[in-house]
Amino acid sequence: MLFRNFTLENIVERYRQAARAAIAIMCNICKPPQQQEATKSCMDCKASYCNECFKLHHPWGTPKAQHEYVGPTTNFRPKVLMCPEHEMEKVNMYCEVCKRPVCHLCKLGGSHANHKVTSMGSAYKILKEKLAKSIHYLISKEDQVRAQITDLDLLINQTENNGQLAERQANEHFERLFETLQERKSEMLKSIEQSRNRRLDQLKVQVEEYQGMLENSGLVGYAQEVLKETDQSCFVQTAKQLHTRIQKATESLRTFHPASDPCFDEFVLDTSREEMLLKEMCFGGVPDPPLIDLSTSRVYNEASICWRLSDDHLPTDHHVMEYRRLGGQSPSQEDGEDSGAWRATDRVYGPNTVVSDLEPDSLYSFRVKSCRNSMFSPHSPEVTFHTPPAPAFGFLFSDKCGFSTERLILNKRRDTVESVASMAFLLAAERVQTGSFIGLDYIIGDMGISQGRHYWAFKVEPYSYMVKFGVASDSKLLEWFHNPRDTSSPRYDHDSGHDSGSEDTCYELSQPFTLLTLGMGKLFIPKMSSSSSVSTAHAASSDPGNRVLPLPQRIGVCLDYDACRVYFYDADTMRCLYERQVDCSGTMYPAFGLMGSGKIQLEEFITAKRLTF
Repeated sequence: MLFRNFTLENIVERYRQAARAAIAIMCNICKPPQQQEATKSCMDCKASYCNECFKLHHPWGTPKAQHEYVGPTTNFRPKVLMCPEHEMEKVNMYCEVCKRPVCHLCKLGGSHANHKVTSMGSAYKILKEKLAKSIHYLISKEDQVRAQITDLDLLINQTENNGQLAERQANEHFERLFETLQERKSEMLKSIEQSRNRRLDQLKVQVEEYQGMLENSGLVGYAQEVLKETDQSCFVQTAKQLHTRIQKATESLRTFHPASDPCFDEFVLDTSREEMLLKEMCFGGVPDPPLIDLSTSRVYNEASICWRLSDDHLPTDHHVMEYRRLGGQSPSQEDGEDSGAWRATDRVYGPNTVVSDLEPDSLYSFRVKSCRNSMFSPHSPEVTFHTPPAPAFGFLFSDKCGFSTERLILNKRRDTVESVASMAFLLAAERVQTGSFIGLDYIIGDMGISQGRHYWAFKVEPYSYMVKFGVASDSKLLEWFHNPRDTSSPRYDHDSGHDSGSEDTCYELSQPFTLLTLGMGKLFIPKMSSSSSVSTAHAASSDPGNRVLPLPQRIGVCLDYDACRVYFYDADTMRCLYERQVDCSGTMYPAFGLMGSGKIQLEEFITAKRLTF
């Protein structure tokens, strides 16, 4: 789909002609050995001719005489730019939106039908003037460019010198560390050796003493010789001291204790703290780890992860986001050998990034690290997010179907709606003398669902008095708005009085809306009815207190059109609060109802597909 660059082709052709000056192009008509050198090349015939053959094949008065001819060449590509979308059409207009040449068919009914176009001559003139001005500006700044090149050369030399200096200094620091470690190693090994030698000497002396207790050796042998002495005076003189020594040997035999302990527990070296310090050793310019911001990060089938740096941080070059899948309900290739392995994104040059193609209904862990001057910070603490059970459905609020301009305020982006009590509402209520006057103002999304599973999320302000949310069927909406019924008023009662429950069933089937109610900081789970199927224990209980839940900060809705079921979630924890069957007849729309003061804001991921930022 790329256009040919004829300007570059002409430049190349000039160099080719210079190179072919020594290599003649021969006539394609003449036959050897009378073949002549070509003097012309016909761009229409795509052949080269000598003078005689050209006259013969392009006679005067014939259409061939009008053929375009050039000097001898082997390049017979057409010199007319053709439209890449319509191969038989020449480009004759310039699209100012896409910044590219187009043909008249592209403008009439193609992809450029609604784009602004100009004539090729006008575009040629404007672009040529711009290019000439740019070239003139660059030529006028030649001295400045040369000065900047000189500055860059100086910076290159400084970088080389400073890098070598940093390497030498780092080597010196490591050498000092090695010397210190070697000194401590020698001292500590010497201490171990001295202790070992001392203990060995003590044990050897003890071994010699015990060997003397053996027969015919040492002390026992000497005593045996003394017993042979017949001179009484000599015997008595020697026997007294000998008996003392034998008594000591006998006592040591009864109470044996090694002369030294063979255990070297006091010499066990714990280097875990030092190893940790060495691992954390880094240059002074290593950035601090960033911190993922949970309040602004959102995860759908894509994850928008935001982080912040410390207040006193220095500028960083880029960041790297890493993520991994911890588990989920949906089958995926990630459940194989690569399950749980960290995957990294490309370099990120801002405080946020988007991770695409996440599996639905799965738990993911995210972390980020910063880089400055090729040095990475430690990873941020890991955070986990649970993806929704279906892809995000993009829509905005619709100001068409049943929208009350008196009591509902819609912002320009149509992603926030606010309910206010207007003067008209007050005057209408003032005319009612008995009973009560209660009404809901409904608003729906501008996009509908006719198949598949879809998920959307929104936030309700805590001060909201009453808000209903869910889905609506377009096949019943028209009848509803033409025949409105104030079903919230006590004066309207669809119950005939008996307990069969048939009126409830008929009433629910006639409603275009399937809604859940929240208000005053609480979420209300409906009672079980004949057409509903709840997944929580709150709705099954008859105690109203068990059916009231705290208001989640973010609420999610998932519609399974094919299964005719709608699910309501706490969007922060992805816990299903309530689910039920729904009549998916026709196209289903996200629906909301407000009464009193209240405000609903759609999630940015929900509106991003519909808004142009």
